Amino acid sequence: MKQTLLVKLAPTPDQHAALLRTLEQFNAACNAIAAVAFAATCAGKLDLQKLVYYDTRAQFGLSAQMTIRAISKVSEAYKRDKAIQPHFRAHSALVYDQRICSFPGPDRVSLLTLGGRAVMPFRVGRYAEGMLARTRGQCDLLYRASSATFFLAITVDAPEPTPDAVREYLGVDLGIVNIATTSDGELVSGSHVNHVRARYSRFRTTLQKTGTKSAKRLLKKRSGRETRFIRDTNHCVSKRLVAQAKGTARGIAVEDLSGIRTRATVRKRQRRVLHSWAFAQLRSFLSYKAALAGVRLVAVDPRNTSRTCSACGHCDTANRTTQSKFLCTSCGVVAHADVNAAINIGRRAAVIPPHAAPLAG
Repeated sequence: MKQTLLVKLAPTPDQHAALLRTLEQFNAACNAIAAVAFAATCAGKLDLQKLVYYDTRAQFGLSAQMTIRAISKVSEAYKRDKAIQPHFRAHSALVYDQRICSFPGPDRVSLLTLGGRAVMPFRVGRYAEGMLARTRGQCDLLYRASSATFFLAITVDAPEPTPDAVREYLGVDLGIVNIATTSDGELVSGSHVNHVRARYSRFRTTLQKTGTKSAKRLLKKRSGRETRFIRDTNHCVSKRLVAQAKGTARGIAVEDLSGIRTRATVRKRQRRVLHSWAFAQLRSFLSYKAALAGVRLVAVDPRNTSRTCSACGHCDTANRTTQSKFLCTSCGVVAHADVNAAINIGRRAAVIPPHAAPLAG
């Protein structure tokens, strides 16, 4: 499995200027290559290389391998949508590979710039120290203009153990009111998350209506905070679920919620909540954390999991009396609706085909 390790570079002022100049020239070259690719409707990397290689090197002063990386970046972007010409921001990522990037020491990196090689230290957290010993591949140079800081996103190989053979699954019901509910009866409430989302939404609406320069500056300053908060929450929840399943020698079963936003019908006032629901991100985090821990993860068909009684198997719309209460009209069992659904999800996963399938990352 490939993982991305983000480290903070600590260049000298001269190295900082060289990196910034190289980054801007690289993206300027990408825009020039994109114009040629769009005009010639050429998306193939080798065909595009024949058209632009020598001109790009002469015009922008890039090295041979850096020119190849620029062509490759344009080719990948143009292949995604051939109806429009790709455009790259001045400080978009610069792609390094093993030929133009090396690691002469455990905390030092050598990067090729327009002025030659620049060897600089980088800072890394305690969690990532162990990852640096793994095989390193492609790197992306990132620049955050707000803090004038360079980062290096390093691709490393992570060992992926064979998933443990299991007979039981920890069922997980994903939702908005409760982010995750397990078949063990544990609920991760979404009230705080929804409160924070609503607060940020009101904040953005107010500033957008104001429309002054200071309001726009504040919007730009606060941008990304909600996204980082949600990402951190999903990391914590997924880590907790994987640890729970690993500790009890079980797999994890979740609902296959593909296309849920197009299938679900909600009132107008609830659309923002539905469309800001980051269930796909949570599922993605679960997928890679489970793979690293050797925990089997499957997705099951979600149909009728919230309407079926986990005690007697009776399925009826009337069983779900409220959002949180489940009352079986056949056997009279009363349970929390999300817990009841999670139990059904876990049992479906134990059946495997046709109800469950391995979950792709």
